[in-house]
Amino acid sequence: MGLSTAERPRAERLLFARRRSKAGVVILGVGALMVVVYSVVFKLLMAHEVTDHSWATAVYWTVTTMSTLGYGDVTFTSDLGRLFSMFVLLSGIVYILVLLPFYVIQYVVTPWLDRRRAARTPRRVPPALRDHVLLVGSDAVTQAFAARAERCQVPAVLVLEDIALAGELHDQGRQVVVGPLDSAMTYRSAGAARARLVISTLSDTANTNVAFTVRQAAAKVPVAVTASKPVSVDVLDLAGADHVLELGQVLGREMASRVLGSTGRFHAIGSFGTTIIAEAAVRGTSLVGLTLGEALPLLRSRVRILAIMRKGRLRAMTPDLRITDATVLVLAGQEEDLARYDEQFQSGEISEDPVVILGGGRVGRAASRALSDEGVPNTIVELEPGRVENSYSVLEGTASYAVVAGDAADQRVLRRAGLETASAVLVTPRDDDLNVYLTLFCRRLRPELQMVSRATYERNVATLYRAGADSVLSYATIGATDLWNRAGLSHRVLVAEGNELFLVPRPASLARRSVRDDEVRRRTGCHIVAVLDEDGTLGYDTESIPSAPVQLLLLGDRHAERRFRETYLGRRRLGRRPGRR
Repeated sequence: MGLSTAERPRAERLLFARRRSKAGVVILGVGALMVVVYSVVFKLLMAHEVTDHSWATAVYWTVTTMSTLGYGDVTFTSDLGRLFSMFVLLSGIVYILVLLPFYVIQYVVTPWLDRRRAARTPRRVPPALRDHVLLVGSDAVTQAFAARAERCQVPAVLVLEDIALAGELHDQGRQVVVGPLDSAMTYRSAGAARARLVISTLSDTANTNVAFTVRQAAAKVPVAVTASKPVSVDVLDLAGADHVLELGQVLGREMASRVLGSTGRFHAIGSFGTTIIAEAAVRGTSLVGLTLGEALPLLRSRVRILAIMRKGRLRAMTPDLRITDATVLVLAGQEEDLARYDEQFQSGEISEDPVVILGGGRVGRAASRALSDEGVPNTIVELEPGRVENSYSVLEGTASYAVVAGDAADQRVLRRAGLETASAVLVTPRDDDLNVYLTLFCRRLRPELQMVSRATYERNVATLYRAGADSVLSYATIGATDLWNRAGLSHRVLVAEGNELFLVPRPASLARRSVRDDEVRRRTGCHIVAVLDEDGTLGYDTESIPSAPVQLLLLGDRHAERRFRETYLGRRRLGRRPGRR
């Protein structure tokens, strides 16, 4: 069996130490061999010159010549001997000035630096630290969570076993604790009993061990873990995990939701209390061709339009904004209000067009299942034969999907998959470089096609948009947002990559200001899109911010959120400590 993620750093360090020891033995062996060989040749050449020297003198001459000291008390008189002296001198320079410094650096300097780094890398958190989040491991999800926590001044501590990585992150200003991940003492030292949540994003087996070990150190702290396989969920529950996030399944469903609703119907993407946040495409509805100012009086339901998107990008909510076939409305309301919206605008005569899914991994299969549940025909393109059929035959049974085996970068394969008649393409592989390539390739083949791409790292989102994606969802953002909400921090709903809906308490300076206050947007980049009561009830007709205690629903990216908190809230700490089981 392969090593778990928790065991891998320790095994890598042991392997590196063995390799370094072997290299040191080789270096010393080469030096000793050179001294022996040169001493023997010295004795032979001196005998040729009819001069006899002891073995001690031979070794003495070899060492002084190789080290370039050359006292001159023992010398050759023949040309052959002098040529040999020059050869010994040059080889000694190479050995002493190249190999020996390497030995010193590897076995003296580097271990000293490692000990200093290990000494300054924390083994425990301050006793006064509480209500912090423990992040076990360092991957795309935990990095995104830690960055968000830093922006919002929420204490987050990374628990790592790799001393070198911990030292690098500590130098970058992150809070870290070093220790074995399978030791309860590590989590006691990290203050697990005082934490608001422990998050582990390692492999399924490592997460099982972490959850079980955390329970030894802190029986009541909430534990959230990720799972790669559905069969691991029950085991992780038994190990003590309170929340198991099947991130591949969630990301697949989110990607599928971005292409649903092409017949005018809404689909929910989140909620705040009793207020449901939903998206609805306007293609095929009577809203197409109208301006926003003309469309609002036509709404018979009490839904509130929070934002308007086109090709994954937010548009300014001005009365003269034209609604086109590519427009998507972000709506808020109660369930009955959204149902009335469906009754008014959903078109029963237009069927959902097929969707092509590139990649038959966990994300691709989850997206296919979500589309099939909604009655949307879809085709999965997978290079590895049998991968999708085997998975579906065990887990999903029959569904309205087809499978095309082949390379998604081959035009003939895409034609067989129905690219020419598809309404959308989902790019789901885990390799960001491949996703950029496929997005650019499909955009060139069908410029008008709706394209939703997956990104593993947040840093590649902008590149995928430039490649032609209409919407990009990152593995890191989806996971970090779900875990952030699970931690009981400021609840948020992901609208589009880089733009989230989140609640803040009403600042005193914004009382009686307009909800669509343009000054707030100019100063911070955040849009005030709605007002909610303390229980999460939406103020449908509220166009000015009341002076009573309410919450503001904001829409913006991480930079805009930071500026808003700095400007209006003084960067107050988020959230309250959630109840423990």
